[in-house]
Amino acid sequence: MTQSTRDRVIDRLAARSIDLITGLQTPTGAYPASPTFSAYVGYSWLRDGSFIADAASIAGRAESASRFFGWCAEVITRRAEKIRWIVAETAQGRMPAAAHMLPARFTFAGDDGADEWWDFQLDGYGTWLWALAEHLERHRLDGAAYREAVGLTAEYLLASWERPCYDWWEEHAQHIHVSTLACIATGLEAVVRSGLVADPLAERIAAETTAIRRLVGGRGIADGHLIKWLGSTAVDGSLAAVIAPLGFIDARSDVGRRTLDVLEAHLTVEGGMHRYLGDTFFGGGQWPLLTCFLGLAHLASGDAVRAGELFDWAAATATADLDLPEQVPAHLIAPGMRQTWIDRWGPAATPLLWSHAMFLRLGVALGRIDPTRIEEDTR
Repeated sequence: MTQSTRDRVIDRLAARSIDLITGLQTPTGAYPASPTFSAYVGYSWLRDGSFIADAASIAGRAESASRFFGWCAEVITRRAEKIRWIVAETAQGRMPAAAHMLPARFTFAGDDGADEWWDFQLDGYGTWLWALAEHLERHRLDGAAYREAVGLTAEYLLASWERPCYDWWEEHAQHIHVSTLACIATGLEAVVRSGLVADPLAERIAAETTAIRRLVGGRGIADGHLIKWLGSTAVDGSLAAVIAPLGFIDARSDVGRRTLDVLEAHLTVEGGMHRYLGDTFFGGGQWPLLTCFLGLAHLASGDAVRAGELFDWAAATATADLDLPEQVPAHLIAPGMRQTWIDRWGPAATPLLWSHAMFLRLGVALGRIDPTRIEEDTR
């Protein structure tokens, strides 16, 4: 494939990605995780949606991103009384059970889900704060309408960040996960910098984020690299996001470089990245969205060549209809488990909006995707 042909494919895939993200966005502002995957239909995650909104924002779709953040704000403010109860109970030493904490995903109408899920996750609440602050700064927008929701979210995270909870993958609820801590601290720090919170809340945030950074620096590192959860020695693909785009760890620092080296050695095969060793979900395939996170981390470290290779691998996973999947069945870690999940939920989620978002995010960062050209192509 010539360079010009490759560029045309990238342009078409970028246009398809924008069409999916903006076209499937609901009237309420929520982004569906996937329009067809049985376990995801009808739901929007704060984590996935925040990264999708960040990609929409950086790709020139500011109005779409703002609508999502407005949906987030409404979801949070509707639960103000519950958040204040959680904060008060925690302060009194009566920590609410996980079932009484806020969920990770909501219906498009902003309601809690009716079906059972692995819901107590804190990372999405930090991620929406980070993505919102980035969006407001990027487009020089006023954040006054978000202040109440931001304050409530900050109070919830300050009261809860030391608790074990499910990780990005709705697994391992008994642990405190480094990527979750990074999402929380980065989000809290971002809203302080943006002026969305003021003293005395800003002072409390400064103290707690310092404590989070000390905890990660002490117990979240092994052999010089970030680890999956406190006390582990393993790594997880989500740690790439801790380096970039979150920037919790400097990509050029010793820890950042060592983490990249270990992620590459342990989780990447022929350009695609796995979630973690031992993954059995759909057989434990390679994830385009994580591959793009890894590309962003390499780009932040100064290695644009490796970032471009990872971008090309992710783009090559698109179907004939230019849909990017959640994962591909290449180099499966647990091949015997793939059919088990297909029998349960059907084929792996395709398209997954988060995959399209990270493809856009890395492509724009590399200069391989021009937001102006996307706009021309999708008119």
